[in-house]
Amino acid sequence: MGDNGDVLNGYTVIKEGEAEILMHSSNTVFFNKAQVNNRDVSIAVLRTFVEKRKEEYDAMLRRKVKSETRINEATPSSSTMKETNIVDGEEAIIGVDVTSNGLHQGKDNDSVDASHDISKKISVKVHGEPKAPKVLEALAASGLRALRYAPSVKACMRNIKFNGSTACSKVEAYHADARVYMLTNQKEFDVVDLDPYGSPSVFLDSAVQAVTDGGILMCTATDMAVLCGGNGEVCYSKYGSYPLKGKYCHELALRILLACIESHANRYKRYIVPILSIQMDFYIRVFVRISTSASAIKNTPLKLSYVYQCVGCDSFHLQCVGRTVSKNNSVKHAPGFGPVVPQECTDCGKKFNMGGPIWSAPMHDQEWVLSILENVKVMRERYPAYGKIFAVLTAISEELHDVPLFLSLHSLCGTLKCTSPSAEIFRSAVFNAGYRISGTHVNPLGLKTDAPMEVIWDIMRCWVKSHPVKVQPRDQSGSVILSREPSLQANFSRAFASLSKAQVKKVARFLPNPERHWGPKVRAGRRISSKHVSLLGPEAIDILVSHEKENEVKETPHYQEEQNDDGVEPKRQKTSHECFDQSS
Repeated sequence: MGDNGDVLNGYTVIKEGEAEILMHSSNTVFFNKAQVNNRDVSIAVLRTFVEKRKEEYDAMLRRKVKSETRINEATPSSSTMKETNIVDGEEAIIGVDVTSNGLHQGKDNDSVDASHDISKKISVKVHGEPKAPKVLEALAASGLRALRYAPSVKACMRNIKFNGSTACSKVEAYHADARVYMLTNQKEFDVVDLDPYGSPSVFLDSAVQAVTDGGILMCTATDMAVLCGGNGEVCYSKYGSYPLKGKYCHELALRILLACIESHANRYKRYIVPILSIQMDFYIRVFVRISTSASAIKNTPLKLSYVYQCVGCDSFHLQCVGRTVSKNNSVKHAPGFGPVVPQECTDCGKKFNMGGPIWSAPMHDQEWVLSILENVKVMRERYPAYGKIFAVLTAISEELHDVPLFLSLHSLCGTLKCTSPSAEIFRSAVFNAGYRISGTHVNPLGLKTDAPMEVIWDIMRCWVKSHPVKVQPRDQSGSVILSREPSLQANFSRAFASLSKAQVKKVARFLPNPERHWGPKVRAGRRISSKHVSLLGPEAIDILVSHEKENEVKETPHYQEEQNDDGVEPKRQKTSHECFDQSS
């Protein structure tokens, strides 16, 4: 294996973590350096999954042994109990041979009356250690992610071989339709990773069937313009939810993707439990565990909600799709009550836009988040993007997980045309009013709170009283909101309990990009030209153009410079690259 930057016959060696890949300058296989954050988080989740899986397996063994012990204690003393010790990695059998009248049932004991002798034999097969997790990277491209999981097929096979015998023994590459492959290997993989260029919607139906019970589906979506409300009708056709334009649009995108995965899983009596949902750079990434239960999927409507967003102010309200009704000892499911809002906003008098349905249940598991964060801190040298993922996971660990969406303090002040209080002062006012408040990893200016919008606007009215604004037209939303007297007198005295531990310790939670042009790249197979300068940068464009010119010179056939009788040189046929340049 070579060092980063070595060139081997037109290939550049790229090293990330402990994996190395060969990349050609022709852009035939997709690779994006910015996705190192994505890959690092995925590896951290996978390591935590292996640890959690081992804990769950040990707990299952203890329950089985305890159950067998209880059966043994309930039998007469003459009963026989046969056990074999559990050896790591080997199959063990716990056997119980019990007779109700105290006699051991053997081959020579055929004369015992069957009506008085009931013989039971219980045998439970267990393993000392769970099998190594089986991971499917459905859209591998260069195979870098799969290589890092395992400490175009040609490129993937080349990179597997380049990483040595260990990688060759653990990583297999296939050239097939990812959807067909997953459908023909249902419940075969402990982890399925979907990271397409664009929308994952066409892969979700087969992906939720390929994951084993209790396994993990990792899914990325990069079509943020669609998910954030730029093309609402396209989003509905792909994900089954209508997006809304708002400051919380990136979190809304996460919740739309979760709702879509849940919808696909429910068709096969399966359901999801989100453990981590991240919006980072130019994409969103969710990690969900998938299980099978016909009864559990009845609770799906309780986890979905429609969103009502006022077109004039920042007020939004959620309406749950379903509800439960308890009667005697039974629980029945029923449609949710509605509407939760009138035709006009009670704060500013404007209309509402309705979006959704979205996932309104928690999109993180706090226990998992803390375990992943601890794993990252312990093995920080194994993560090239340690600083970034540590900051993001820290911000996620301090979010209010049971509060969907968030407010933007600057947007609130923009509606009222007033100066903005500091985030600490505003958080203190909400905390002093008796409500919870936290930040969000999605937006450094976002604030999650369980305070109703009436309380939020009362706090802002009190702030404007001490920080007057210019007179605005009476029909504007801000003027309508400020025309009412606050029913709550806000207390802006500093409350340090409203700040997170990271804020108190001044831990960085939002880091700048490590280099310029850190973002999405050109799809594999497309010819790179000057129009991609915003994605790659002028330096990268110049290098690629120079490489293309060198290749053109090598590929152009030599011809003799013959002249016609009139002294004119014969015309040379244009190359395909020249034709493309003129046509474009």
